[in-house]
Amino acid sequence: MGKGSIIGIGLVVLLGFFGMYGCSKRNGFVEKRESVTAQWQQVENQYQRRMDLIPNIVATVEGQANFEKKTLTDVIAARASATQVKLSVENLNEESMAKYKAAQGELSSALSRLMMVTENYPDLKANQAFSDLRVELEGCENRISEERRKYNESAKVYNTSIQIMPGSLFAWGFEKSVYFESDEGADKAPKVKFNL
Repeated sequence: MGKGSIIGIGLVVLLGFFGMYGCSKRNGFVEKRESVTAQWQQVENQYQRRMDLIPNIVATVEGQANFEKKTLTDVIAARASATQVKLSVENLNEESMAKYKAAQGELSSALSRLMMVTENYPDLKANQAFSDLRVELEGCENRISEERRKYNESAKVYNTSIQIMPGSLFAWGFEKSVYFESDEGADKAPKVKFNL
């Protein structure tokens, strides 16, 4: 074998290693880019979770608050009804007794519901529901924040890999990924209002 053949074989082997290294780097870029894409899908997933969850929680809280408001309203109405039904010795008959018992039964029923709420739940249930809503909202925001952080980490790994040498020699066609940045005013907490 001549010197030219050895140099030729050496160049082919060197180009082969260079080509394999280039393929490996490009495959790595694809994997990192897909990791960024998948992580962004997780961010969107958490936003969608929040969009799905909050209206349901708010409706539940409103329903519970309306139940307790209704319980109180029922007690007041039953009391008013019970005080309007007068039973005296002069009008003591089965019909007036039935009306009186019905009015008192409504008041007893309303009071039982109220007592169940106040005895079983020393703090009114609506307070617990509002507390649960706050916890759920905090959980949503924490999940979103965590997924955005993970997305930015994935973007950093990907962006760094396509810019540093020698990998950058093989990064043609790969665009930098954008980082998630908070909106202006995002440092202020959103307001949740209930129109009960």
